[in-house]
Amino acid sequence: MVSFDLDQLLTLVQTIAIIAALVVTLYFSQRQVRAFSVDLESRVLNDIDEKFHHLAETFITSPTMVRTIYEGEGREDPATPVEYYVMSFCAHIFHMRQRHLISDNEWAGWRAWMQNAFRFGTIGTDWRKKQMDIWFDPQFRKFVERELEPEVAARPAAPHPAETQGA
Repeated sequence: MVSFDLDQLLTLVQTIAIIAALVVTLYFSQRQVRAFSVDLESRVLNDIDEKFHHLAETFITSPTMVRTIYEGEGREDPATPVEYYVMSFCAHIFHMRQRHLISDNEWAGWRAWMQNAFRFGTIGTDWRKKQMDIWFDPQFRKFVERELEPEVAARPAAPHPAETQGA
């Protein structure tokens, strides 16, 4: 049988404690690095979003400037820059949800907002008509096709003008 004297036992316990401290430190430092990378990614995305916001302001105040990036059909329509801006806003919310930066409750509210925009506004029909999908990433396009475009089909019929005059 192996016998340990008190000095050897204390040295063994000290070594195990140091190794345990290193393991705990390594675990928490990995968590910090992951959190830092998420924060950094969020900052970068917010910086890009801010720059895009300024670009969108330029296009909204001067719709003719849209030709600098797009000379296709519908570019003369002053609503086009606003529609692209709304869709970029929706894409930003979608990507924040993918990164788990938006809670389930907030996401439910924003998703309903996007669905209502597609159902009651012109953005739903203009998404395809003006080929807005070419400006967005594949994941967001799939989200629009799966979650938002069906809302265009469910759009309530507009009341006839004669029906609203009596109200």
